[in-house]
Amino acid sequence: MSQAYRTVPASLAAALPFWMSLGLVPLLLAAALWGGWALALVPLYGWGLVSLLDVATGRDRTNPDPETPVARLFWYRALTLIWMPVQAAVLFGLIWWTAGADHLAVWERLALFAGVGVMTGAVGITYAHELLHQPNRAERWLGDILLAMVLYSHFRSEHLLVHHRHVGTPRDPVTARYNEGFHRYYGRVLRDCPRSAFRAERAMLARRGLPVWHRSNPFWRYAGLQAGFIALALGLGGWAGLGLFLLQAGVAVWQLELTNYIEHYGLTRRYLGGGRYEPVAPRHSWNAAHRASNWLLINLQRHSDHHTKPARRFPLLQTHDADEAPQLPLGYPAMTALAMVPPLWRRVMNPRVRAWRRQFYPDITDWAAYDRGALPAPAGAP
Repeated sequence: MSQAYRTVPASLAAALPFWMSLGLVPLLLAAALWGGWALALVPLYGWGLVSLLDVATGRDRTNPDPETPVARLFWYRALTLIWMPVQAAVLFGLIWWTAGADHLAVWERLALFAGVGVMTGAVGITYAHELLHQPNRAERWLGDILLAMVLYSHFRSEHLLVHHRHVGTPRDPVTARYNEGFHRYYGRVLRDCPRSAFRAERAMLARRGLPVWHRSNPFWRYAGLQAGFIALALGLGGWAGLGLFLLQAGVAVWQLELTNYIEHYGLTRRYLGGGRYEPVAPRHSWNAAHRASNWLLINLQRHSDHHTKPARRFPLLQTHDADEAPQLPLGYPAMTALAMVPPLWRRVMNPRVRAWRRQFYPDITDWAAYDRGALPAPAGAP
């Protein structure tokens, strides 16, 4: 772990860099008003400008005091609390407005709502992830609503009940395997994650002696929220509005799974035998200390600490040095762009995975079972 703790400033000015996600809102409004070249503003902001700012601002390797009182985090928490109504206003306001926007060609409407999907995915799902980990019921509801806006409500069950328990093992669908390209991975998680989430909830209900159709099954809530948003999109924009809503949801999910792909690519926990794996450690997540992309993604790149302390609020997440956790060469926005080109991704990342294996598991010489997502030989086996 890096050097001494720093005090978290409680002022709005100190928290303001994390509010850069709100910059997407006027860019989307400009794209809706002008079309044409303005449609490029959102991807240029989300990938281009943030990646350039990463270069300009460097890395932040300081650690906040994890015992900081929640009261000092007001302006940090406020961002995640206001995002749901902001996102809803932009998403459904643009669906309604676009229905009568004769100045936009079909391709411009599609490009506009692809940009909306960048917002609802890169920011909305990231904020939902922060909220669903909190003990406060109202915050968890905000997270559920954000996920329902992109028709990916099962992510809550899959993330909390499957991913955090089984990360780095074949039981976790979203741990990308070594040499697995993103496009193959994407199809696999779209197929496997809803099923694993449903099985996890069914198992929890069974332990309480309840049937899967019991009202406490959150899949009823997921279905209700998603159906409500589909109906709202249809009512505001007709069939075209529904199509645009589905487009932004698809782009948002693609954004999420790109992030999931890079967070644990090729990293596996040691198999101990008897169906058991070693405990999750900082070395089982890729980290990035790049300052600007951590502002945009509210410290999601401090991913090792999140897996150690899932309920820790984003301003208090700790960074880890290379002797404890593997480091990405670029921030998440640039790495997700790289992941879209599997040969280039493998050229950059596979040597880093092999170096990680030599650093943390020098005694393991046969990684074949780990690489294909199967149970390897137990630790100490001949």
